[in-house]
Amino acid sequence: MTISKPSPANALHARAPSRRHVLATLLGGMAPGAHTTAQASDASTEPGECVAPSKPGGGFGLTCGLAADAIQAVRPGRAPLPTRFLPGGIGAVAFDQVATGRLGGPGTLVAFSSGSLLNIAQGRFGPHPVGAVRFIATLGTDYGVIAVHRDARYQSLAQVTAALQRDSARVVFGAGGTIGSQDWIKAAQLVRAAGQDHKKMRFVAFEGGGEALKALRGGHLDIFTGDAAEAMQAAAQGLPLRILAVLAPQRLQGQLAGLPTAREQGIDLTWPTVRGLYMAASTPDAAVRAWTNAFEQALAAPGYTALCSRYGLYPFALTGAALDNFVQRSLQDYRRMAQDLGLRTWPR
Repeated sequence: MTISKPSPANALHARAPSRRHVLATLLGGMAPGAHTTAQASDASTEPGECVAPSKPGGGFGLTCGLAADAIQAVRPGRAPLPTRFLPGGIGAVAFDQVATGRLGGPGTLVAFSSGSLLNIAQGRFGPHPVGAVRFIATLGTDYGVIAVHRDARYQSLAQVTAALQRDSARVVFGAGGTIGSQDWIKAAQLVRAAGQDHKKMRFVAFEGGGEALKALRGGHLDIFTGDAAEAMQAAAQGLPLRILAVLAPQRLQGQLAGLPTAREQGIDLTWPTVRGLYMAASTPDAAVRAWTNAFEQALAAPGYTALCSRYGLYPFALTGAALDNFVQRSLQDYRRMAQDLGLRTWPR
């Protein structure tokens, strides 16, 4: 299977026009001074950044790259939207800085995923309510994978299950996040599906999927339980990877069409990972509206599905009240899931 590498986040960025050109364009047919209000009212045309709360090589970096290209397509005159990596607790440091006012502003977007919502549901992002941030948009859906090194002793999901049934403590899992993270839960659910106690499994935590994939390359892990997009990106960059199962409800289209789901192989295990962006709750309403409108335009653009596919994601577009409702439902579902696995939840 040939895997195309996602383009760098700034690959499609045209050179930003000069300030004089921008002002000249805005002033055409407008009263003197009117450009100031028009320009300030649309934060999506001003300099900004996308914060990826992890080390490079994982899903948060892909989210920011997709966001940058999507915005460039509908705001072609703006400066590139750079990615800033802020690792720490798989999003906890970034969320805490946003919630306490140390990070934010009308141009600061922060990547989140379903895993972020799972961590919030468990109180792993600190004693901050979900209302400490304002969710702007979901950009797409990723799916979990069960993957191994291409030369690993496990060549099928059935072989992994058999090994777990013999002695689950001898199988070493690893991915981004620690106990209670979404990648840990994927591993825990697989162990439980094999009839074993998930509390006895061996799981090595990393600061993002990129770091875990490096460990898989080095032979320090048996099983990677991250997401498809980051795995496919690593494969495109030369990692000898074998994906044993995609954790989607049914066989996917596109570059993953040739890969079986866990369900096809007798394991009822699914894990969709929604990826999107939030801003600080203190962000001015005008800036929130501007970014929301910009992403609504980007998500509805004719070329967005193809752009999304280049980053290994499948379109899933939510903004406004629909997104807020999705977040609340997800938090409820994740609290129930965490309790079932013996994990604490928040608020308690």
